[in-house]
Amino acid sequence: MRDEWEHAHTDYTMPVQRRTPASLAESESDWRHYLERSTPNGWLIRNNAMTEALVSGQPMYLLHTTRDINAIRTSRQLHVSTGCLVGALYCSPLASQREGLRPHNLGAYLMQTKPSTKPLVFEVVPDGPIRPKGVDYLHLGAIHLRTYLRYQSFLAPAENDQLDRTVLAGLRAAAPFLDVALRNAAGHATPAPEFIDQLSAAVAHVPFLGYLYFEVLSEYLMLHSHTSETKTYAQAGELNNWLYKRLAFAAVDSMDQLFDLARFKPRHDRLVQLIEGIEPDLSPAVAEYVRRRLSHLFARTALHPSQDAASVTFQGADLSAIQEAAPGLLGQMIFREIRYMCRYRQLYHCFEKAKALEAWDYWNNQGIPTPFNGILPKGEIGIHPVYPRASVRAWTAERDEKGYLHPAEEVQAAITPHLASWWAPPRQREMQNATE
Repeated sequence: MRDEWEHAHTDYTMPVQRRTPASLAESESDWRHYLERSTPNGWLIRNNAMTEALVSGQPMYLLHTTRDINAIRTSRQLHVSTGCLVGALYCSPLASQREGLRPHNLGAYLMQTKPSTKPLVFEVVPDGPIRPKGVDYLHLGAIHLRTYLRYQSFLAPAENDQLDRTVLAGLRAAAPFLDVALRNAAGHATPAPEFIDQLSAAVAHVPFLGYLYFEVLSEYLMLHSHTSETKTYAQAGELNNWLYKRLAFAAVDSMDQLFDLARFKPRHDRLVQLIEGIEPDLSPAVAEYVRRRLSHLFARTALHPSQDAASVTFQGADLSAIQEAAPGLLGQMIFREIRYMCRYRQLYHCFEKAKALEAWDYWNNQGIPTPFNGILPKGEIGIHPVYPRASVRAWTAERDEKGYLHPAEEVQAAITPHLASWWAPPRQREMQNATE
């Protein structure tokens, strides 16, 4: 169990240690070297302000925004969220300076775009240097699958049958593209425009591909951007989060109402147009980057490390064969499909609390009171609710005219190991709101 959680975490201060499938044209180490050494902002992967704060062992200051401070004061509790941080209170870093607490650009974005929320400042005093290991939700597929198989009895037989049929139908519909992606990962290049259009069509059948697509583009933008805005953030040790936020909201209508990357599927021409609208210099190379990078990441996150990417095929495979060859992909599909079930509000806590408990155990043993989103150390960081060796205090905060935060009133509330409720709308609405 802990081996799976270890596999799902990345420490960018250490050499690559994951096992990966055979026959990949480029290794994880190859990609790490390229991203760190050959992109304008790659140095921030290893030497960013958040990582430096973690390994310092000094008190950390984090920003959390809330819509209902009165409910927190009354209940004296804060519930944690799931998503990319599995089970942590979602925050962004604050830099302690003489003028006050300076928000990370992600926090500044959240406060600017959600003016109705109240900023809270948290002080986390760890028991020592924190290991900078971030959880990568793209690698959680095997854990999603194991959790489903363990608690499969919580579903009615008809629900399990429907789940199997839907997942298998999606895999079979997308199988030609999935095989194309594996062949590309093994070095057999498809023309990039054709690859992107096939990817776009496959997202409707395998929603996990939309998450991969978006994260690859986010990485591309943050690491390759060379605008004055990006350079200013880089000087502060931060990757530019505004780039991928602009991408998401430009690509999908109503993303501000439902941030669901299963709806992210621009075709090639639209992709180029989107990147031109964000940073024109980056548009010529974006399609080829997506082809190479997404193919590599798909092979790594979908296949079991014992597999050979050059020999696996999804065409004609049944669920038992896919479970053996691609447990990561099957788990990601089951995890997302369950969210569309009518009873998901009841099932949510059953499945998600089971994973959160394992994550909390892993973080306790690894000395991680503040887990972060480890796809890249871009500033999405959380507070672990049951870390026994750190103290946490919270205050409401006031923002001055220069954007600095100043603690005001201490909030007597504890971060509790309870998951905030979440559910997805019916799939019909999700499909209607998607854009090409």
